[in-house]
Amino acid sequence: MTDSTKPQLSDIAARAGVSLATVDRVINRRKGVKERTRGRVLEIAREIGFLSTEDAERYGTERPLNMVMLLPAGSNPYLRLLGERVKARIGRSGINDPFLRCFFIESFDATALAEALRKNAAWADAIAFFAIEHPEVREAALEVAAGGTRLVTIVSDLGTLPDVAHVGLDNRAVGRTAGLLIGRLAHSDTGAVALVAGSRHYRAHSEREAGFLSIQEEMFPHLRVIGMREGHDDAGENYRHTLALLDQAPDLVGIYNVGGSSSGISRALRERDRTTVTFIGHGLTPDTRRALLEGSMDAVFDQDPDLLIEAAIRALSQPEPRPRPLRLEIYFRENLP
Repeated sequence: MTDSTKPQLSDIAARAGVSLATVDRVINRRKGVKERTRGRVLEIAREIGFLSTEDAERYGTERPLNMVMLLPAGSNPYLRLLGERVKARIGRSGINDPFLRCFFIESFDATALAEALRKNAAWADAIAFFAIEHPEVREAALEVAAGGTRLVTIVSDLGTLPDVAHVGLDNRAVGRTAGLLIGRLAHSDTGAVALVAGSRHYRAHSEREAGFLSIQEEMFPHLRVIGMREGHDDAGENYRHTLALLDQAPDLVGIYNVGGSSSGISRALRERDRTTVTFIGHGLTPDTRRALLEGSMDAVFDQDPDLLIEAAIRALSQPEPRPRPLRLEIYFRENLP
């Protein structure tokens, strides 16, 4: 190597007597390298000018965690927004920030999520994931946690699974809040109210349903609750469910979308000229903002995606037994940010 040639990773590998893959792991601050080897690679990188003394000292500090976020794939606008925010967070990461990756897993597919947990645990020190309540997922989570990978569920959890913390809302309280709003805002003291969800396999959705039903029975027994429809966070399915609900219950006075893709519901209400039906959903995204402004939606429950991401990273970096629930934000047409 001449003075005019910029040092390469292969030069470090040759001097240190290690593989190019090992040097790559050290320079990219990934796990899987013994501390003695890492120190030798950094020393040679400094000696040949690949790293400055200052950079080598920073690299010599404790390695940042490798983190993965696993999110459901699909057309849910809030989850797409969450993925975009994770990518933006990756783009502005500094050298001492966690090394973060994000992958989308087929929605509602417990087997795919369990496989993704096991696969990513080989690289990741910590994984945040949108949980599906299913035996395969619970078993994979227990196995991965026992192997030393930190786990945190986001938005929807796995219940009281040991060593797996949760970052998200108090979903039962969220459901009760939705029931309270519909009971207070409905244009009639009697009539039917309906729920639409992504899937009961998401504990968040089943807990919101339970909270909603409890307050309806407690405070609004005169309102008739129609059994929950599963729309799989798909706008088309939600649209068809809403048309069927309107046909089934001409006295429908309220709809609570427990999951996402509310645009299908607001579309059906507009087409049937039933925007007097009180409609509450989740996730402040362009479609729900538009529905609030045009009057086909009354309220949107939101959890700021950036705050959710930072809370997940914090919970993975500094584990605590039970992180506090995140703050629920409620938007109406009059207080849109």
